[in-house]
Amino acid sequence: MSDLLSLFGWTFLPNLVTGWAQSLYYGITIRAGSPRPTPGSPRYAEHRRRIHILVVTVYLLYTIYEAHYELVVRGSNFYGDLGVSPDASEREIKSRFRRLAALYHPDKVTGQQSQEEVNNYFVYLKTAVDTLTDPVRRFAYERFGVDAVAWAGPNGNGKGGCKTHHDFVMRGAQMLLSYYGLAAAVLYGLGLLGYLTWGRFERWLVLASMFVWEAHTVMSPGRPAVFEKFLNPLLQRVTGVMGRYYLPFQAVAVMRKVSLTVYIAISQIGPLLTADTSNGQLVPKNNGAGGDQEELLKQGLERLEMMSKGLDLDTSRLVELEMAPFAGDQEALSSMRGKIKEWLVQNTIKNDPMVRDALGRGLQRRREDAPAGARGTK
Repeated sequence: MSDLLSLFGWTFLPNLVTGWAQSLYYGITIRAGSPRPTPGSPRYAEHRRRIHILVVTVYLLYTIYEAHYELVVRGSNFYGDLGVSPDASEREIKSRFRRLAALYHPDKVTGQQSQEEVNNYFVYLKTAVDTLTDPVRRFAYERFGVDAVAWAGPNGNGKGGCKTHHDFVMRGAQMLLSYYGLAAAVLYGLGLLGYLTWGRFERWLVLASMFVWEAHTVMSPGRPAVFEKFLNPLLQRVTGVMGRYYLPFQAVAVMRKVSLTVYIAISQIGPLLTADTSNGQLVPKNNGAGGDQEELLKQGLERLEMMSKGLDLDTSRLVELEMAPFAGDQEALSSMRGKIKEWLVQNTIKNDPMVRDALGRGLQRRREDAPAGARGTK
């Protein structure tokens, strides 16, 4: 549901907020009574281009923060719920569970909570400690999240689930290939339909980089170095909360959402970076895609049509101005229109290259067939 809302927001919010921000910008920077740039002018189009880029950039940063907030701040994991660090030893985890069991065991909890809620929470804590005290299941949980807990149970064939590192890695690799295979198919299909033409190479590069990084994260015996040595310490220092950190499966989820958001942002920001605003419209420049050539040709034909309409209007006004002395004399006007029409037709026909060639060949034939000494043949 949140992904659908995010897609809805990317579809409508940037353009809507850009219009509001541009009106607010003019209200602050232009004095009362001074003329504002009118829609269709180059200055208005350039302002809209810059404000739209700023709005999309801010919304991109917000969606990245939202992904972090949902997965790390609001979300939960076994380490945080048990109150231990990701580097805690098996002894520390069991010791912490004994203290929590003394508080949350169903036989010792009294209060407003129902017995079912108490039982479910205690079962959750027991599952967490069982997972984190088993080296294999702990390895799988850190890379695949709560899905790995289900993988460790019996499967649909009545046989045991994943038991070794190899079993969990192969199960995760199947999901990884399915996810990125579907993503590649969607990206390729949108390209065939003419969408996502700007930055097509960059999108494939990001997709391939994400696949390699995630495969390395899943198969590596340790945690991602960029999160373990840089991002997690920085996050704890900035927030001042020692319990804020990224586990590998959380890092993968955040990076997937960030990559999807970046794809959409590239589609909206990319064409505007080099857009031409000299004619009062946002005209994206060609970046090497065939679809852009057709779009530019279409826009050029539209501008040519507008120019021809303006020229036709100016010509009509000049003709009316020349015929102003004959206003009120319908006979003179009719005669003038007939003569102008006849002159235009004759002038057009005479100036046509094919007609001139035909007349020349006819005159030449007449000269050749005429008797010697005839007048008008030389």
